[in-house]
Amino acid sequence: MQKSLHINADKCTGCLQCEMACSYEHYGVFNTSKSRIKVFEFHDTGKKVPYTCTQCSEAWCLQACPVDAISLDILTGAKVVSDDTCVGCKVCTISCPFGTINYVQDTGKVQKCDLCGGDPACVTACPTQAITYVDADWTGLDKMREWADKLGNQNSSN
Repeated sequence: MQKSLHINADKCTGCLQCEMACSYEHYGVFNTSKSRIKVFEFHDTGKKVPYTCTQCSEAWCLQACPVDAISLDILTGAKVVSDDTCVGCKVCTISCPFGTINYVQDTGKVQKCDLCGGDPACVTACPTQAITYVDADWTGLDKMREWADKLGNQNSSN
């Protein structure tokens, strides 16, 4: 059974522990700018929402890559970027409708969530369980859209 990240923004306090854990897991440093998960703050509402790659079944990033640098990890279902193959063209960043693939200036490559090989550091680090790793059937694009519509950048006058 494949699993995926599930984010409950109502539980997020904006502590950035997920970002710190991610950067440490992948780079060995606590630096939120290197994180593959980001906490977005809706200034109008004060809501804080963690977001990262949803590992779409459509995988526009994977399909768009001209050098096949993004592949499916059969065990986790993650779409993983191969640093050895990536040429840094950024086509995948343009193709991702959620903006969760980032270009890394230092390496000239792109990065995205790889689910930490099946043990996501962001899940372990989150003190409020706003990020959990659950059966993939419990999540999905429709639920993400529903969640985004519910939380959105709506202010209290709507």
